[in-house]
Amino acid sequence: MSTELTTGDAAPEFELLDQHGNLVNSKDLRGQKTVLFVYPGAMTPGCTKEACDFRDNTAHLEALGYRVIGLSKDAVEKQLKFSERDSLNYPLLSDPQLELHRKLGAYGPKKLYGKLVEGVIRSTFVIDENWVIEHALRNVKATGHVARIVKLLEAA
Repeated sequence: MSTELTTGDAAPEFELLDQHGNLVNSKDLRGQKTVLFVYPGAMTPGCTKEACDFRDNTAHLEALGYRVIGLSKDAVEKQLKFSERDSLNYPLLSDPQLELHRKLGAYGPKKLYGKLVEGVIRSTFVIDENWVIEHALRNVKATGHVARIVKLLEAA
């Protein structure tokens, strides 16, 4: 069952592996603001564009007080290939069972090439240091999305 989390909701707790096989626990992430972006598939054209855009803006986001974390259903090994191929400078979490995706409301019905399908919904969640959602953005475009996030955080 998917939930649509929104501003002011508690972000879900999780324990997932990153691209290096390290266990990442949401409880350990408290205390620092986080930009968690959910992408449909590692090494696909749109996801590569978005991931590289986050890579290129990581320093700016960190200067604003936010760390970047990516999330997809891809296996750890594919996440590692993606990270190495594109020199991604932040953790990529692997959620093959789609548990966190569903908790975030980032998996469910969506339109793909005009057809209604079930799948990963490209989304970004801005989470504060107390693990509360500041912004929940769904059905975002891969291109230009990071600039929108930066502008949103700069205005805060």
